[in-house]
Amino acid sequence: MPLLKTADFVTIPARRGREHCSRLSAGLFMYKFLLCWRYLLTRFIALASVISVMLGVATMIVVNAVMLGFTNEMKDRIQGILADVIFQSRDLNVGFPHYDWHREQIFKAAGDLIEELTPAAVAPGMLTYRIGGTGEPVAFQVDVVGIDVLTQAKVSKIASYLQHPENRKKLSFDLHENGYDVQGNGGQGAHREAMRYAGWAHRRHWANQLKYQQRREVPQHLPGHSDETEGPPVDPFLTLQRETTVFDPALEQHAGVIVGIGTSLIYRESVIDSETGKKIVVDDLMLLPGDDVRLAFTKADLSLQLQSDSFTVVDLYESKMAEYDRKLVFVPIEKLQQLRGMIDAESGTYTTTQILIKAKPGVDINLVRDRLQKAFPRELYSIKTWQDDQETLLSALGTELAMLNVLLFLIFAVAGFGILAIFYMIVVEKQKDIGILKALGASSGGIMQIFLYYSLLLGIVGSALGLGLGLLMVKYIKEIATGLSYILQRDVFSPEVYSFYEIPTIVDIPTVIGIIAGAILIAAAAGVLPAIRAARVHPVETIRG
Repeated sequence: MPLLKTADFVTIPARRGREHCSRLSAGLFMYKFLLCWRYLLTRFIALASVISVMLGVATMIVVNAVMLGFTNEMKDRIQGILADVIFQSRDLNVGFPHYDWHREQIFKAAGDLIEELTPAAVAPGMLTYRIGGTGEPVAFQVDVVGIDVLTQAKVSKIASYLQHPENRKKLSFDLHENGYDVQGNGGQGAHREAMRYAGWAHRRHWANQLKYQQRREVPQHLPGHSDETEGPPVDPFLTLQRETTVFDPALEQHAGVIVGIGTSLIYRESVIDSETGKKIVVDDLMLLPGDDVRLAFTKADLSLQLQSDSFTVVDLYESKMAEYDRKLVFVPIEKLQQLRGMIDAESGTYTTTQILIKAKPGVDINLVRDRLQKAFPRELYSIKTWQDDQETLLSALGTELAMLNVLLFLIFAVAGFGILAIFYMIVVEKQKDIGILKALGASSGGIMQIFLYYSLLLGIVGSALGLGLGLLMVKYIKEIATGLSYILQRDVFSPEVYSFYEIPTIVDIPTVIGIIAGAILIAAAAGVLPAIRAARVHPVETIRG
């Protein structure tokens, strides 16, 4: 049998002492946890605090998800109409010449960050047309945007907003025979029955009506009068030439123009579909692809001379941003440059007012802007991102979300005061029990930890329940909105107002973590003062009293 060394006699008691201390520590923790759990299950007044924390967490998760969804959807639409970076002349009337040279210099300065760019010319103007081609005249103040049909779709999302499938695949200013979307937004948007007849069929229909009206307005010779007129003989070949040069709208189109749905919309309403029994949005349009419009704008020489021409509507676009859908019209850039006389006197080349730039995926567009600002003189060019261009709107959205979170965070404050009041009641009511625990050996720190653990447990349970409830409400937000609309007998979420056909929601994980952490922190902090008071209870005086 091996002999024990002296060191072994020292090591064995030390090991047993550490094991005893660890078991004692575990036991002390268990009695604190068991007391917290018992009070949580038996004290129904604490349920009010749990519910308040749960509702606060759920409300903030839902509100942030909806607001973030709205904000991202709006940003996506604005960026889709504009571009990542806008390279613009300070002279918005004439612009700058030598587009090819500017393109080369832009790629030289930031070519490793840029995917594509396209020229654009913008001019304020007036759009007029007759409803149905022959009806009452209508006028709109618009911004006429000349775009390059080959490269515009590579920079912006304008093609994806169009109503004809072929135009969404390849942007074109040619009128199609038919095939325009009767229901927008990929079959989930507003119903537009008039679009079923849009295109060349609609154009031939109103052109024939116009010819009929013109024939009725021509005075007919009275019976008995001779058709012969006095004067020199008419050259039959000259007459034939004039007749062949007459523009026939039933067979020809003017230069194409793409207008926003807001320019064409008479009204939008929600109705019940007789077949499905579901509520649908119906648009009544007064301007269709195939109609002619007239655009007027000033010439580019500052003479204030008006220039106008006829254009044929080839498609409608719907970005779901009312400001853009009412104000922007798109025409071929060459046509706008010709009509406005946007020609540089020295070089004889056409000028342009903007170059729209698309950055490569994952690139910081602010970096593209900064590089171009260093490469080009600021007194001649304005270079900004789409976020800079819409800074006021985006700042307002950020401020609104921040203020909303501050107001909703007051729910947590109410829950914290509730926990504070409940704990003070428990401390007053259970002073004798606290004294007995201290008499049995519980330290002041241990008593304090019981109440801190209790408040922390309330925060954790309330936050967990609030997380589940909030995510459940986000998932079924559409059904909740429908139920509230039925109860209140009014639309809680109207597509006619918001131009959203579904409530957009985005659950941001860092935001959710921040909400839960804040709720738990407030709940734990609410238990500090009652815990301090409980720790100061004197066991002898309490038991005697």
